[in-house]
Amino acid sequence: MDWSEKVVLITGGTGSFGKKFTEIMLREYHPRKIIIYSRDELKQHQMRMSGFDHPSLRYFIGDVRDRDRLRRALHGVNIVVHAAALKQVPACEYNPMEAIKTNILGTSNVVEAALDAGVEKVLALSTDKAVNPVNLYGATKLAAEKLVIQSNAYAAGTATRFSCVRYGNVVGSRGSVVPVFLRQRSSGKLTITDERMTRFWISLEQGVRFVISCIQQMEGGEVFVPKIPSMRVMDLARAIAPQAQIEIIGIRPGEKIHEVLISEDEARHTVELEKMFVVQPAEAFWFGYQWQSRGRALPDGFRYASNTNDWWLSVEEIRRLIAPFEEAFAAGRLEG
Repeated sequence: MDWSEKVVLITGGTGSFGKKFTEIMLREYHPRKIIIYSRDELKQHQMRMSGFDHPSLRYFIGDVRDRDRLRRALHGVNIVVHAAALKQVPACEYNPMEAIKTNILGTSNVVEAALDAGVEKVLALSTDKAVNPVNLYGATKLAAEKLVIQSNAYAAGTATRFSCVRYGNVVGSRGSVVPVFLRQRSSGKLTITDERMTRFWISLEQGVRFVISCIQQMEGGEVFVPKIPSMRVMDLARAIAPQAQIEIIGIRPGEKIHEVLISEDEARHTVELEKMFVVQPAEAFWFGYQWQSRGRALPDGFRYASNTNDWWLSVEEIRRLIAPFEEAFAAGRLEG
């Protein structure tokens, strides 16, 4: 795939993922143009002032809720990375219609505008919260996934293809528990909702590189899931503040003890490769089934969950993983 001929638009482009994606794209892939599509002019200004001022960069103010604005923004675009979302679980619970408007209706607008503009590939970012959701955020991301994948039915006679990437918590990103623990460390006490809690973890750079790889490989209709390690939240607390007192405050509404990236039902039409799983579309009437010859089927009853994962991070590995965020926190540069 020749990125130098491609125009790429990323929704929610001023977020943690968008900035890292843009950084790697500019440094290594050199697309013809990258369009940062987001609704906050201040964040766009701050992003530009922090060094994202390349000749191939464009800043486009707009909301994914605005279909007409998206149609204008997608004119001449080849690839869309749909990263815009409301993702704070408590905020989504308290503002349910806002979450629905952005995460579901906004995704629908991206799909419709991409079809109208003849975009080649649309890759939407999802989350482990979308599997067997117990909170509104997860439910909106599940609906968004279904919208994206099923929209290949509309695209079958056109050039446009839709796929999703689904992965776990991103270490140190906005909404991550890492900045919370770093702030609490000075008090000598860290709060944890449940001592049994486990999570999938992936670094921001790993997430971005996985997305780029999936864009290059996607046929349309797949949900790509990387093989990533699990982490015990108690181990994370010990890595950040080994001397701190741990206070168990009880699980919050809409929170899971363990996360699932592939359910038992999805596993029946999932293919395992060396570094990822590919969830193929449940319906076989368009495309996305070319993966069966590239990997192996999963055993009956397989479930990819954070507590039954066979890849775990030790406290020392966690400590190395979060070292850059400790430095950023000390310098006042860590978002959270």
